[in-house]
Amino acid sequence: MAVTILIADDDAVQRRLVESMVQRCGYETVVVESGDAAMARLTDADAKSVDAMVLDLVMPGLDGMGVLAKLRELEIDIPVIVQTAHGGIDNVISAMRSGAHDFVVKPVGLERLQVSLRNALNASALKGELQRIRHSREGKLTFKDIVTRSEAMENVIAMGKKAASSAIPVLIEGESGVGKELIARAIHGSSERCAKPFIAVNCGALPENLVESILFGHEKGAFTGATEKHAGKFVEANGGTLFLDEISELPLAAQVKLLRALQQGEVEAVGGRKPVKVDVRIVSATNRNLLDRVKAGQFREDLFYRLHVLPLTIPPLRARREDIPHLVRHFVARFCAEENRPIATVSGDAMSMLGQMAWPGNVRQLENAVYRAVVMSEGSQLEAADFPHVVAMTDVPEAPAVAVSAAQANEPINGIEIPIAPIASPKFQSAYGALMMVGGDGEIRPLDEIEAEAIRFAISHYRGQMSEVARRLKIGRSTLYRKLEEAEAGAPETASPDTAG
Repeated sequence: MAVTILIADDDAVQRRLVESMVQRCGYETVVVESGDAAMARLTDADAKSVDAMVLDLVMPGLDGMGVLAKLRELEIDIPVIVQTAHGGIDNVISAMRSGAHDFVVKPVGLERLQVSLRNALNASALKGELQRIRHSREGKLTFKDIVTRSEAMENVIAMGKKAASSAIPVLIEGESGVGKELIARAIHGSSERCAKPFIAVNCGALPENLVESILFGHEKGAFTGATEKHAGKFVEANGGTLFLDEISELPLAAQVKLLRALQQGEVEAVGGRKPVKVDVRIVSATNRNLLDRVKAGQFREDLFYRLHVLPLTIPPLRARREDIPHLVRHFVARFCAEENRPIATVSGDAMSMLGQMAWPGNVRQLENAVYRAVVMSEGSQLEAADFPHVVAMTDVPEAPAVAVSAAQANEPINGIEIPIAPIASPKFQSAYGALMMVGGDGEIRPLDEIEAEAIRFAISHYRGQMSEVARRLKIGRSTLYRKLEEAEAGAPETASPDTAG
């Protein structure tokens, strides 16, 4: 899902102009004609999220300044770019004091609006990242801090919010790197226990001979090396939440004591004489199928049912690719701030490539890929060439939507028809799609056919923006149109879907 920009303007002509420019910048648009309609859209819980707003200051009814005041009152935190036909300094000062991110004068040019939107989105991403880090450290991270636009993740968040309002045990399932601990922290931060400790334990990293001591504590002299008393993670988390990551790796002996602690609400330290009462909310996580572990005798069935009361399954990143642009933007903002780099944005080519990767390491892999690109890049914009390790390490999935299909073969482009035969043949695969190199006769296709197909893909990829297509193909616009005409004139009749096969 692309970045969504809300446009509020009472002038129909200006609305259409701004909408067209915002779409040419690669963003989705939502258009309203009044301040009241803008507030209704922003406060609609069922509506799609808005990432930024272009707001006219002078409107009948609720004007732009009134909208800014209501945004501040309702604590709706989105970047706002205000525009007006009157560019006096008083208007600029008033708008900025009211919370506007930037100010443009009608009629705004494409380049000026693009820069303003890009800066606003980058600033919003950085602010969100800093807030998320602060909330995570303070134990106050909530579901509002999770960066997502995926419907699949919205279902997970909805269930997580319900779980946060009770003490029900939650088992978070998902591949490594999908963000299981983030969801666990959000459950804790959204619950009544948010002021109490959140203690995370990686069960797979605990030495087998120290598992019980670390979880339940030990008395001084309980074993060799126990030179002082240790409370244990359960006692440390008393009143709060204990997050048991990689719960499937817990040894069977420790599983018995864990089950007793969950059932009785008390723990007994190694070498202790009496159990200690604890009030702990358990959230566990696993990247394995626990039921398979139960069947294999590696996990206790009774403990499984104790933990598996409310399972939350987080989809892998490849199943929610609409989150990738938003995650990339947040990661770029954070790492540029941390590394003091002047990178402003990510190119369309790079974002397209990242959106097609398989990402077996999920969000963690994407985060590290962006981190490396930010550190190694020498320009002000991240390009596809800044991610060579991603292409080398990741399998690229099939991308059937990129190749020209039979249904697309005769679609006109700017009034010019270019018949291209759909060919079922081996493909040359790249990070950007698939290009047919061999024809139905088993021979290499003519260069003009391959060139025409590449042009058609470029026009589709850049949504018909012919200037951008020409720039990316490194040819002039007149050359681009000439090649389109030549492709139409030179296309063989047998290539038409009406006559083929």
